[in-house]
Amino acid sequence: MSWTRSLITALAVCVALLAGSVGCGPSGARGQDGKPSSPAGELLDERDEEGRPYREVDEEDAPAVGVEVTPDTDGGWDVRLTVRNFRFSPDGTGGRAVAGRGLAHLELNGRRVALLRTPEYHLPGHSVPRGTHHVTARLYADDGSVWAVDGEPVESTADITVSDREPGPGPSAEPAATPPPGQGRETDGRGRSGGRGSPGGDEQA
Repeated sequence: MSWTRSLITALAVCVALLAGSVGCGPSGARGQDGKPSSPAGELLDERDEEGRPYREVDEEDAPAVGVEVTPDTDGGWDVRLTVRNFRFSPDGTGGRAVAGRGLAHLELNGRRVALLRTPEYHLPGHSVPRGTHHVTARLYADDGSVWAVDGEPVESTADITVSDREPGPGPSAEPAATPPPGQGRETDGRGRSGGRGSPGGDEQA
């Protein structure tokens, strides 16, 4: 009967610990200051153009995004995102930040044109007139905060130039894409070559 009493005593101790918000789980579930650790980074004072705060995460586990824009046969443009350490949340997902999840804001020349929960989007031809244009994809958490590394948003930009069009089915322009890591010209990760982006695409939604 002694083993039975010991088991009951151990269970009672665990219940008491839980009631005191100490818990019986591994110590690694809490930070060094005793507070629960957050896998979703830390909110910063910096904000985007719409006033949404940046959410800082370590570069090692940070999400990344690349963007490619190619002309289609109908005079428009096909946009495709390539992501790493990131999954698109389905519509109706709750507004809580979860590491490596969320959606993308797609901007054309600094103006938001779409909220993306999939990696593909179509830009109609009339929205991209003659000239050079900047197509930017920026990653956001489900609570609306901006994923960031070193105080900079996780984003990527591809430039496309539309020249005078000859009669034909599509735009007279070359495809534009953010070069993946180790290929082509790269900036510090935040410029025209693509924010904290240009991933190799080892995980796509």
